[in-house]
Amino acid sequence: MTVMETTGTRTDSCGGPPQAQRRPDGEDSYTISEVVAFTGLTAHTLRWYERIGLMQHIDRSHTGQRRYSNRDLDWLDLVGKLRLTGMPVADMVRYAELVREGDHTYGDRFELLEATRRDVLARIAELHDTLAVLDRKIAFYGEAHAYEKEKAG
Repeated sequence: MTVMETTGTRTDSCGGPPQAQRRPDGEDSYTISEVVAFTGLTAHTLRWYERIGLMQHIDRSHTGQRRYSNRDLDWLDLVGKLRLTGMPVADMVRYAELVREGDHTYGDRFELLEATRRDVLARIAELHDTLAVLDRKIAFYGEAHAYEKEKAG
């Protein structure tokens, strides 16, 4: 059972639109190497995510090989987006725990994601300020370079 399957009544799509190369639900049994190819994560990272509780226990084949589903890929897509926000791993693990606990944790999940959103907006503002400084420097050096070329030529 995946993290997403543990939330009773409402489902929340974790990732973006389905990827064309994915198999249809019911036929979606991916090896760890296939998931590495889909996600760009390493096998070590996937095992670590499972070990720390960021991913629920992954189904296994009769030989003990991990078998990931489309829902697992959706979850990994969300985790990738959360990583890009700069969310600490501990907060991502907490979010996964809240999802597994069920619908009564919507408020806590909302607060966690809202705090992350505020952090992202603050980082975007910082990046806009940094971009403005770069633009000023580029304009200055561009004008200085053009002046030097004109003077020399």
